[in-house]
Amino acid sequence: MTTGVPAVKRLKVAIVIPTYNERENLPVLITELRALGIEGLGFVIVDDGSPDGTGELADELASEYDGVFDVIHRERKQGLGRSYIAGFTRALELGAEKIVQMDADLSHPPAEVPEMLALLEEADVVTGSRYVRGGGVDPSWSFLRRQISFWGGVGIRMVLGLNVRDATSGFKAFRRSALVTIGLDGLKLSGYGFQPEVAYRAQKAGLSTVEHPFVFMDRTAGKSKMSFGIALEALYRLLLIRLRG
Repeated sequence: MTTGVPAVKRLKVAIVIPTYNERENLPVLITELRALGIEGLGFVIVDDGSPDGTGELADELASEYDGVFDVIHRERKQGLGRSYIAGFTRALELGAEKIVQMDADLSHPPAEVPEMLALLEEADVVTGSRYVRGGGVDPSWSFLRRQISFWGGVGIRMVLGLNVRDATSGFKAFRRSALVTIGLDGLKLSGYGFQPEVAYRAQKAGLSTVEHPFVFMDRTAGKSKMSFGIALEALYRLLLIRLRG
């Protein structure tokens, strides 16, 4: 089921946010994004039946917003990739010219969004990157966690032959034409491997990508949904995608 106000011509930028048990974080994120004064800003929230009531809260936020605020309710968790595909598809239907994807857990800083949108004037895809000059990760991360994150990314880049340094980044901005070119229906992975697959499809299609530095911060509320097993499975499935072309 989908709720929200009808599309209007002034929709220029759609922020696509997948949610599962993000009731504490979502209103904070929306407030910070709205405060940026982005012209024609709209939201597409994709909630996977959060038992904490995130979907219902999103409906309340939609009723208070005078622009496009669309909430897609799904009955159960179907994977992050499926959530983003549903959100991207809806954003395109709403006529968005630029689409931004970001997590609801406040790990992606809203303050970087205006610069990422500006970079879309010269690139098809902008990737928020922890691994270019000026980027980084939460200072609280241990040495071991930093090494696992960095070298895991290196491994994925090697498997897929990627040029982008932060292959697993979930903080991206796209031109409308980029998502159409990538072909959302053709994406295979739904979990941790979704982000590298998108980067791979974009590179293979000849789309231009620039990386914008940002500092990734751990979620301030709720529980991380990542595990080592998920990462290993993603690496295996990405290898199959590369081998099959």
